[in-house]
Amino acid sequence: MTDPLPPGAPAPPASFHRRTAAEAGRLPELREALARWLTTLPLSLERREDIVLAGYEAMANSAEHAYPGGAAGPVDVRAEALPGRLIVTVTDYGTWRPPAASNGLRGRGLLLIDTLADHCAQVHRDDGTTVTMTWLTG
Repeated sequence: MTDPLPPGAPAPPASFHRRTAAEAGRLPELREALARWLTTLPLSLERREDIVLAGYEAMANSAEHAYPGGAAGPVDVRAEALPGRLIVTVTDYGTWRPPAASNGLRGRGLLLIDTLADHCAQVHRDDGTTVTMTWLTG
């Protein structure tokens, strides 16, 4: 079930964009801003929670892996509500590093994102990584 907009309510902004330093301590504020924006859209609570969790996981990956040596470069989070779908992209401008071997307790972030989103794609460039997550809404 979706939460419809009340009659006469202004249309929500069709897009969201925030940039912050890719530092663990800054990400909760970014996650909450995305969550607030999602409440303006006619999405179910479960769908919004999936989007926020997947988006936050992509942000956390940028903070943890993109900038070597503890440097904190930027992370951009963009979301766009389009007819029938919602697209969230998380972009860093650091260095792609393949996931390290895990003891089974870590390293499941990309699998989580793939599970939560209807479609997910990663693009690794010389100047950073973009994770694009899409949810069907119609």
